[in-house]
Amino acid sequence: MKSLRLLVLFLGAQLVAAPAPEREQARPSAHLPALGQPAWVRSGTIYEINVRQFSASGKFAAVTADLPRLQALGVDILWLMPIHPIGEKNRKGTLGSYYAVKDYFAVNPEFGTEEDFRAFVTAAHARGMKVVLDWVGNHVAPDNPLTTAHPEFFWHDDQGRLVPPHGTDWTDVVQFDFNAPGLLDYQASALLHWIGKFGVDGYRCDVAWGLPTPFWDTLTARVRAVKPDVFFLAEAELPQEQVRAFHTSYGFDLHHAMNAVAQGKKGASAIDDALAKFRAHFPRGASLMVFTSSHDENSWAGTEFERLGAGYAPFAVLAFLLDGVPMIYNGQEAGLDRRLNFFERDPIVWPAEPHPAAARYRVLTALRRSHPALRTGAAMRRLDTTDNGAVYAVLREAGGRKVVGFLNLTAKDVKADAFDPALAGPWTDAFTGTPVTLNALVPLDLKPWEYRVYTR
Repeated sequence: MKSLRLLVLFLGAQLVAAPAPEREQARPSAHLPALGQPAWVRSGTIYEINVRQFSASGKFAAVTADLPRLQALGVDILWLMPIHPIGEKNRKGTLGSYYAVKDYFAVNPEFGTEEDFRAFVTAAHARGMKVVLDWVGNHVAPDNPLTTAHPEFFWHDDQGRLVPPHGTDWTDVVQFDFNAPGLLDYQASALLHWIGKFGVDGYRCDVAWGLPTPFWDTLTARVRAVKPDVFFLAEAELPQEQVRAFHTSYGFDLHHAMNAVAQGKKGASAIDDALAKFRAHFPRGASLMVFTSSHDENSWAGTEFERLGAGYAPFAVLAFLLDGVPMIYNGQEAGLDRRLNFFERDPIVWPAEPHPAAARYRVLTALRRSHPALRTGAAMRRLDTTDNGAVYAVLREAGGRKVVGFLNLTAKDVKADAFDPALAGPWTDAFTGTPVTLNALVPLDLKPWEYRVYTR
């Protein structure tokens, strides 16, 4: 009887779900070297494409047709939001979330066919552009066949039911269990499928903070063994992930600091605080993606105009002047001033005439490609001014070549002086091509949100 009672207790324990894992905490890793970045990333500009909303048709073919304009804009790393079929069970809205993946090995028929996608990748590569896919490795749609073929891959509650990601209201997806044998092999096969069959160049990894770092370390190593210069971008800000797994992480702290400065809640030095945290915690040679908008920010937090107001222009410039990897969300070059619906068709209306933002981005992307001082990892330091709360002055340098920016990050007129011996000498205005001679002491008289960028 005692043995029987123990057996009953044992079997009952098997029906109780394992406790939800603790979310992985950031581990300072500044004493370690970073994985680094592929060479093509260090001078590249990421452009995020929301295929559903990019055109009136919402098709791959429309993006392919627009590649000449994107090439002229100067972007060369094309990140596509998830392109896979979307689950129908518990779907949000009419069309659902791109991040509720029903089949990792197929393309969403809403966007076109596999051949349409292959034509896009081929055309992008012919123009010297790279293609990065959005990889959703933390969860799947509840009607993804994996949930029945491999139920052991998933977390279950004490009733044996699949569960959404822990601590979220993402009811249209269910959570993987990263301790499950075979799950890593499956995910590696899916990542390698898109590289081997279509030649994609990298992955932006959704909810990268949800997967354990050792899982990422092994998974990305499997992919790099096949394609050594593949790019991995983490939607996370965990220092330890850039030791072996990721090349670049989201600059969330920096992004939020820019919003706070633009809204007058903090002075310009809040940007330094965010950068100091990055340097203190991340491994040597790590990098951040620097952005003023994205699909999440636009749809949920607000457009760049809602968050940055009239400061959207200088912060766009600053995103290219700071050390990191700059990113543009589709429509920013056209002055996109509305939130795009996440679960429905809501196409961007492209203006008949170019928006001033397009010309600004063309200058910035060209500088990023051609000037070694703006490449990821080139030396950067903030220059002191007599009004550090309002003016952000930044100097980048590589191989004796320099770029300097003076930006008024407030809605008021500012008069200030900047002093640094490195400023003395001839420069060229990056936006007008006008020659400029500076002394070591530079008096600044800047209108609200005015910026100046000089090269040498």
